[in-house]
Amino acid sequence: AAADGGLSVPAAPGRAQVFAAVVDTFLEKLVAAGSYQRFANCYRCFYKLQPEMTRSIYDQFVTQLQTSIKEEIQEVKDEGNLEVLFNSLDKIVEEAKNQEEPAWRPSGIPEEDIRSAMVPYLLKHRSYLQKILKEKEEENKKVAESVLVGRERIAELQQLIQARKHGWQ
Repeated sequence: AAADGGLSVPAAPGRAQVFAAVVDTFLEKLVAAGSYQRFANCYRCFYKLQPEMTRSIYDQFVTQLQTSIKEEIQEVKDEGNLEVLFNSLDKIVEEAKNQEEPAWRPSGIPEEDIRSAMVPYLLKHRSYLQKILKEKEEENKKVAESVLVGRERIAELQQLIQARKHGWQ
């Protein structure tokens, strides 16, 4: 019992610890399956001549086998970055416990699933495109106004040129 009078719930072991326990259990069962008795039966003639030597060879074999398996599993863990992935998965699971709404699950109808995933994205993208369109339309309106102002200025200059031309003639 905890100091506050309630029951203390021990934290669940992490996935890395569970994996290590599974490997240890596997090794124990492997050694049990390959017992000394079975080993001695396989090498009966040698066992009858040298029982102590047979035991020594068996012990070395088992030790080497366990070491080899542990090294291989450690190599797999290192190559696959399993320790970090196990811890990351533990963290994700822990964070998910505090979520109010349930996690997304497929409905079994692909069209509805894709629609539920894509519609919010497409609506957001549409509003972004509408905003860009509005900005471009305003920019085009300003450019069109400046073009009209430029045309008016050109027309004024042409009239001025014509007036001076007539004035010289």
